[in-house]
Amino acid sequence: MESNATTIRLYSLGWREMRTYLFALLFIAGNIVLPQLCHLIPQGGLMLLPIYFFTLIAAYKFGFRVGLLTAVLSPLINSALFGMPAAAALPIITIKGVLLAGAAAWMASKSKGASLLALIAAVLGYQLAGGAIEWAMTGSIASALQDWKLGWPGMMLQAVAGWLILNHLFKK
Repeated sequence: MESNATTIRLYSLGWREMRTYLFALLFIAGNIVLPQLCHLIPQGGLMLLPIYFFTLIAAYKFGFRVGLLTAVLSPLINSALFGMPAAAALPIITIKGVLLAGAAAWMASKSKGASLLALIAAVLGYQLAGGAIEWAMTGSIASALQDWKLGWPGMMLQAVAGWLILNHLFKK
């Protein structure tokens, strides 16, 4: 699989644009459906980290604002509707989602295309920073390392599937 950047049109939508909210709603819906499907697999949520997938795509393709809306609203709506993630996990999941939105939007602006390496960097970046914040918040290194221990398939899937979607569904 190549890691060269494919030319795709990237956006940075503003708060006053209706498209920001329409795209956010679309990606939030994806972040509601995908976790429900993943939770059909024992420990599917912990292994596949599905709540972050559409946040990555949203922020990379449409900018930080769409990614931020997706990152903040997806776990809140999922928790309210399905009880997952648990309320106690919402702060760190939201923080990691916001970090992912920032990392993905920043990598997109720097790479000017969708490269596998840029997506891997975004995923690793939010997980490293998020793990450090989780450790500081909980005082538990075990909690901070859980995504690395159990969620590595999800991190790989985020980067590879994200790259495939960006390069094949969003081609110019």
